[in-house]
Amino acid sequence: MTVRREARLADNRFETGLFAPRPQPASASRMLFAQTRLELKLLLRNGEQLLLTMFIPITLLIGLTLLPFGALGDDRVAQVVPAVMMVAIMSTAFTGQAIAVGFDRRYGALKRLGATPLPRWGIIGGKSAAVVIVVILQSILLGSIGVALGWRPTATGLLLGAVIIALGTVTFASMGLLLGGTLRAEIVLALANIAWFVMLGIGSAVFVDDQIPQGVQNVARIVPSGALGEALSRGVASSFDVFGVVVLLVWAAVCSTLAVRTFKFT
Repeated sequence: MTVRREARLADNRFETGLFAPRPQPASASRMLFAQTRLELKLLLRNGEQLLLTMFIPITLLIGLTLLPFGALGDDRVAQVVPAVMMVAIMSTAFTGQAIAVGFDRRYGALKRLGATPLPRWGIIGGKSAAVVIVVILQSILLGSIGVALGWRPTATGLLLGAVIIALGTVTFASMGLLLGGTLRAEIVLALANIAWFVMLGIGSAVFVDDQIPQGVQNVARIVPSGALGEALSRGVASSFDVFGVVVLLVWAAVCSTLAVRTFKFT
């Protein structure tokens, strides 16, 4: 008797689309697009982020080009543009990303996102995509200012530079997500800023290589900032730095794998 009743109930179904609304999870592409748009708005509305991503790099670019600081050769702007681009990528993809994720976890924003149909990779992908868009805007802005100051890269140099910038962005974004997604916000805030200054000092060593011992240069090129700085400097000069690209790929693979496995919502 029970079996017959269940059979009748199973047959008594309404036609698909009869009732509206019909809530269901959006497609993966729509979720990723929505999350990317949200993260991009949050990045562009944050005054501290704009200071790190736009004003400081622009000030460095103009100041280091026009003022006689350091021995940067005759074509100063050709040396300064890759160096400032390295700083901009680190600020946006690493420091800003790590701090934002750390405090999102502290305030419970990521915990609420974790209760939605949006998967973990969607959260990480949305944040990374927003960072990539901001870095593209940075590259266009800084490149335009560099051209106004006398920088004249070749088409090959611009293409290689774009590839290196994309790889560097992925590398530092994965590092930022790993740091911000595993530690407490206060610790992330301190470590992200300390790491930024340390990597800035190490990365600057590749731009003054005639004044730095060879051993120090070799160590600097193993660090992500040094690898990015050297690869980008050679890239815009139409030369491909295989060693620097390999170093960035290794750092990106390790950090992104660890970030996906250890990322916490709380």
